[in-house]
Amino acid sequence: MNDTAMEPEATTPIPPEFPPVVYLPCASHVSDPSESVVELRETRDGRMALMAYSALDRLKYCCGDQQPWMVVPTPTLDKIQQVQPFDLLLLDVIIPPEHRHGAGGEGDA
Repeated sequence: MNDTAMEPEATTPIPPEFPPVVYLPCASHVSDPSESVVELRETRDGRMALMAYSALDRLKYCCGDQQPWMVVPTPTLDKIQQVQPFDLLLLDVIIPPEHRHGAGGEGDA
């Protein structure tokens, strides 16, 4: 069962209680939203995770004030999955301060 979850073409439905719009961390600030690149994070077990936040204040609390972001309707996550495949979709996860933008850490990896 875990093997099918790891297949790139396998998609999991978004839970019904998921917010109608989400705030996504981006790799950098851009003036044109079409140039935005969603920031994926690698988990300890090597999977790629898309972090989503249910409100702007949560994104800033969990990722820091310097985190670039964009807001998208939740159905857009399927399109993002096609362009930037990810294994996990995580909601409102706190990023440790040492891994945040502007912390002198790795930035976008």
